[in-house]
Amino acid sequence: MNDETRKNLIDILQAVEEIQNFVRGMDFKEYQNNLLTKRAVERDFEIIGEALNRIKYADDELLEKISEHHRIIGFRNILIHGYDIVDEAIVWQAATKHLPILVSEVKEILSV
Repeated sequence: MNDETRKNLIDILQAVEEIQNFVRGMDFKEYQNNLLTKRAVERDFEIIGEALNRIKYADDELLEKISEHHRIIGFRNILIHGYDIVDEAIVWQAATKHLPILVSEVKEILSV
């Protein structure tokens, strides 16, 4: 794994940690009513998706070790280009339910 790919994987872990810190202690209603948190979470998801997109061009084989990479990159594209159709419930689910899988897969890749 080259240094740029390693950096992108670390960026993913940092963005995940930020998302988890932003939503810690919140319920969905609080999230919906907190514009600052919503924007911060969306931005970190954009970073995660962009990092995966960069890895795709540098090491497509490694990217296959991340189970939902296509969906995550697509999610990033929706957040950036379809900002007016973002479903808060989907962002909330991603932030509160799906990130542990991504963290596990990225940590496993980094430990090799």
